[in-house]
Amino acid sequence: MEIRKRLWTVQDVADFLGVPVATVYDWRCKGYGPRGKKVGRYLRFEEDVVRQWFAQLDEDAA
Repeated sequence: MEIRKRLWTVQDVADFLGVPVATVYDWRCKGYGPRGKKVGRYLRFEEDVVRQWFAQLDEDAA
């Protein structure tokens, strides 16, 4: 049986990246930032997706 990790909230993502919550929402509107999914009216993120997106920033800059 697979144990699922807790999904991150917008606040969790903002805290991890060190940006305001409004920035995470703004990025989403612009098609930038880590990919999130709507769960009902809530936006949730998989931790691995956020970390992979962040790691990719280094590769894109090189």
